[in-house]
Amino acid sequence: MTELHGPGRARHRRKKTALVAGVPLALTAAAAMAYGTAFGVFGADAQPKAAAAPAPAWADDTADGFASVEAHGQKGTYGGRGGRTVTVRTLADLEKYATAAEPYVIVVAAAIPVDPKGKEIKVASDKTIVGAGASGEIVGGGFFLGRGVHNVIIRNLTIRDSYAGVWNDKEHDFDAIQMDGAHHVWIDHNDLRHMADGLIDSRKDTTNVTVSWNRLSRNNKTFGIGWSENTTADLTVHHNWFRETEQRNPSTDNVAHAHLYNNYLQDDPGTDITSSYGNYARGRTKMVLENSYFKGVDNPVIKDATAALVQRGNVFSGTSGRNESGGTAFDPKRYYRYTPDRAADLPGILKAGAGPREDIGTTNGTQAVRATTLTVAKDGSGQYRSVQRAVDAVPAGNTAPVVIRIAPGTYRETVKVPSNKPHVTLQGTGGSRKDTLIVEGHASGMTKPGGGTYGTGGSATVAVEADDFTARNLSLANDFDEARNQQLDGQQAVALRTAADRVRLDDLIVSGDQDTLLLDTAAKDRTGRVYLTDSYVIGNTDFVFGRATAVVDRSVLTLKKRWNGTSAGYVTAPSTPAGRKGFLITRSTIDGDVSAGSFHLGRPWHAGGDASLDPQTTVRDSTLGAPIKKTPWTDMGGFSWKDDRFAEYKNKGPGAGGPSADRPHLSDAQAADFETADWLGGWKPAD
Repeated sequence: MTELHGPGRARHRRKKTALVAGVPLALTAAAAMAYGTAFGVFGADAQPKAAAAPAPAWADDTADGFASVEAHGQKGTYGGRGGRTVTVRTLADLEKYATAAEPYVIVVAAAIPVDPKGKEIKVASDKTIVGAGASGEIVGGGFFLGRGVHNVIIRNLTIRDSYAGVWNDKEHDFDAIQMDGAHHVWIDHNDLRHMADGLIDSRKDTTNVTVSWNRLSRNNKTFGIGWSENTTADLTVHHNWFRETEQRNPSTDNVAHAHLYNNYLQDDPGTDITSSYGNYARGRTKMVLENSYFKGVDNPVIKDATAALVQRGNVFSGTSGRNESGGTAFDPKRYYRYTPDRAADLPGILKAGAGPREDIGTTNGTQAVRATTLTVAKDGSGQYRSVQRAVDAVPAGNTAPVVIRIAPGTYRETVKVPSNKPHVTLQGTGGSRKDTLIVEGHASGMTKPGGGTYGTGGSATVAVEADDFTARNLSLANDFDEARNQQLDGQQAVALRTAADRVRLDDLIVSGDQDTLLLDTAAKDRTGRVYLTDSYVIGNTDFVFGRATAVVDRSVLTLKKRWNGTSAGYVTAPSTPAGRKGFLITRSTIDGDVSAGSFHLGRPWHAGGDASLDPQTTVRDSTLGAPIKKTPWTDMGGFSWKDDRFAEYKNKGPGAGGPSADRPHLSDAQAADFETADWLGGWKPAD
């Protein structure tokens, strides 16, 4: 990518060198994957070769905490395991199976509106109700578990928006999940928000409940426990993220054993919701509260004089008001095993892990359906000889996962995954990512067949325009020879271009010189999230660039010399729209066989001279080699980097440096909002 403003156009050239020469050993091996049977017909030369998919790991998950304890004739909580698995997309089907007498695993694969608003779907015993990845939603209603209902799992769902317009609503009992006299219930990995009454109400002696790994937000009366004169209930509440919730976070009334640990309660300043209190032990409750994190919460911990509340290992940041403890409670380890995380680590852990996950309720992290496998091999032993032919065989409007398994070899071709073919995975099948290479040598200024030039984006060896795309265990390269094409106006040569949302790049080598990796979006006003892990990206000039919201995690950015042997370059050139997040490089290494102090970490690309852009690169928790300049950011095209967003946090290595006017660093408080989960915004790529 070249500057579009300024005195001259950069042309950085080098001699053509062998791909991946001197590349370090692999960081990790790609996990083995299993896929299901083929669907439909994929062309005359297609020869489907697929095996039945094994049962996904989530299907055997069982509750921990008090929901795992044998009581009331029930040995733990396992939901509908052993019953039929059904997929539902309508309210009628959901109610049909949720109320049935026999066990079911009910996979919710769509956003289901509830009519009338506020209706609570009655759930019978022995049920698992699970969202398919991030697609399962209950909109405008919730669930009700009545007296004696037991062995129920509610998992991986978004339940939202029964709010009736009154903040402290006393007229509408519209809960996300209400339990009156139930037992053995596991509520896990849900996103619960904006309801007319409670997000969770555990009432009338409901017991043996575990609430774990949920996001609870934008609500007044959030999570109430009790509403009984009896002191019989046992509940575990752990690894939940409460954010912008006013009260009952939770409130526990006459609870025999309330074990709260590893929860993150966050009240941000300047919002329209202010916490009135955090955790509350009422009546004759016995509560153990440990290793939780309270940020900005008013009255973070309160207790009645009659309650017992034991605190240990909690962190309080910016809190005010009551913070109480006292009395003798109980030892949770008498009832079940658990190992709490450090409280200080919770913001990162829960931003990354709380709420619905793509790999729950699905067979491969994308949808609750079997995947189709297509095979590519140069020697004709697969269904197709070229990668593009396999992509062409995917139906337009595809809604199911398609995995294209590519045998080892060198595939000299360009590959484009068009926007109407989502849910595609390109998977190298070799023992190493170096075994399978897709390579071409187009550059921006080269003439295309039929006339015109390729342009920067059009030079890409692999172009991804479809959402929910994955590439694994591959090498992707652009081997355009700058040394032999010095006369060419337009040296940019992209190896991989993404212009889509939810793009997962794992265990790759992406190699080029100028403009190696273009992380873009389909349009300026469109979201494009990319998560790149355990990979190498190799280049010398603006070789990670574009307007996407992208995380580069646990990877190596390898700096190369230019075509003439000189050392000078720029790692990133973000063109982030204002109000969006740009590039986050975390837990990675930036280094190479180039001169010390010769590379900038980045510069702001205001594409087309667009002054409304607000480019962003943050490099944190990474190792910076000696090639990184002491003043790592620089201007571009007449735009000052100081007017945009460039920062570091806790980097190390010879290229790292302390904070200064020329080297901004995040504070610890700022860094808490610069985690991978903040960038991915609710999307949780499967590990």
